[in-house]
Amino acid sequence: MDARLNFFAGPTAGKALKHLMSAGKVIKDSPLPAATQELVALRVSQINGCAVCIDMHTKEAAAAGETSVRLNLVGAWREATVFTEAERAALELAEEGTRVADAAGGVSDAVWADAAKHYDEEQLTALVVLVSFMNMVNRLNVITQQPAGDYEPGQFH
Repeated sequence: MDARLNFFAGPTAGKALKHLMSAGKVIKDSPLPAATQELVALRVSQINGCAVCIDMHTKEAAAAGETSVRLNLVGAWREATVFTEAERAALELAEEGTRVADAAGGVSDAVWADAAKHYDEEQLTALVVLVSFMNMVNRLNVITQQPAGDYEPGQFH
């Protein structure tokens, strides 16, 4: 499969990607736990069908020591016993924040309150920005049919 656009070739894409990468670095350096970041990024990407991001975040999480069991169960996290209560709250917020068209009310008060029990304001900010960021990046990749499978951990860091 060939991508419809090469985001690294044109000046407009290059300028935009420079800022996107900077935003991604701010999120990565936030106080939200790195494992939670990768699990959330993976789950949002699964929901959106973004193969290149699923490839990236699975490999980044594995390279950081995440287990294959947990990675394989992200899509069925509700039934899995391998996630902490905090991770489960983050995954639920990520799902509701991604499926805003499916859930007319967006993120429910109950889901927000559960996340707020586990994360402070800085971590919640990072979580909300991460979910929004991943939804944007997923859409860029899906619309332009970016191919997946060749990502190497650390490639964009």
